[in-house]
Amino acid sequence: MMRRRQEEAAGVQQQEEEEEESVGWCSDDTMTGRRQEEAAGVVQQQEEEEEEEKKKYDHFVMVHGIGGGGWCWYKVRCMLEKSGCRVSCVDLKSSGIDPSRPDCVLSFSDYNQPLLHFISALPQHQQVILVGHSAGGLSVTEATYKFPHKIRLAVYVGATMLRSGLSTPQDLTDGAPDLSEHGDVYELGYGLGADRPPTSAIVKKEFHRKLIYGMSPQEDLTLAGMLLRPGPVLAIRSARFRTSKEEEEEEEKEEEEEAEVDTVPRVYIKTSNDMVLKPEQQDAMIRRWPPSRVYVLESDHSPFFSSPNHLSRILLQAAAAAAAASLS
Repeated sequence: MMRRRQEEAAGVQQQEEEEEESVGWCSDDTMTGRRQEEAAGVVQQQEEEEEEEKKKYDHFVMVHGIGGGGWCWYKVRCMLEKSGCRVSCVDLKSSGIDPSRPDCVLSFSDYNQPLLHFISALPQHQQVILVGHSAGGLSVTEATYKFPHKIRLAVYVGATMLRSGLSTPQDLTDGAPDLSEHGDVYELGYGLGADRPPTSAIVKKEFHRKLIYGMSPQEDLTLAGMLLRPGPVLAIRSARFRTSKEEEEEEEKEEEEEAEVDTVPRVYIKTSNDMVLKPEQQDAMIRRWPPSRVYVLESDHSPFFSSPNHLSRILLQAAAAAAAASLS
């Protein structure tokens, strides 16, 4: 009797151990599968979130005009970043904190190299919204020739917007400031000698308020007086974007580049009280190379100081419209 009970007890114990072992293996398999599914779900969710982040956060690249620097955009940058955007402010050669001397920058390709290097270094899939002010419009246009697939939108803010750059006398009439009516307004540099054309120029301080910052706060006028540098005027006036037509191959290359540059959407923001690039000049450029939309700002030549809130809203509106158009 005792022996039978011992055998029965041993049998029950063995059965329980086998059941526990079976349950344990089953639980491990189930847990492993569940963890794999959860891990896959987390990875997928992260990828979807990253993709949404790419779509959500616009990347603005800001380009200053002659003599300025990335510092010009400090108000607009703060406002765009508060709206969740990424903002990069480029210093062109001899501008801002770039150590180059303007009288040594003699070609537009050299002057614009920092912007082209910045865009070239962007990941292939990334597109930016390129914003140029004044002569910075020439920099924007060259970038659209070089990297049309990396630019979602080109924005010209009281800027030179000429398809071929300063290639003809008409281009200079429409796209280059003419301040001769105000007298001797420039301090000029002659890096190639006094008998050669000037290599650099800066508007004299006594003309800053009248010509450049007529509607801007006093503190920004003071800031500009401290930070403006002579600009490489000879280099900027050499900005030409058409390739040579001397050979048939060059003609074909030109046609291809011009076709690509027109695939980049453009908008223009007029500065209606501009004393530097006058409204009639802006209108002439708009007629010659029509953008998809024209906005109007009641501002002086420096809306990033005189009308930063309105300018920021327009930039966000233009970016949203470009994003919607790309998805349609």
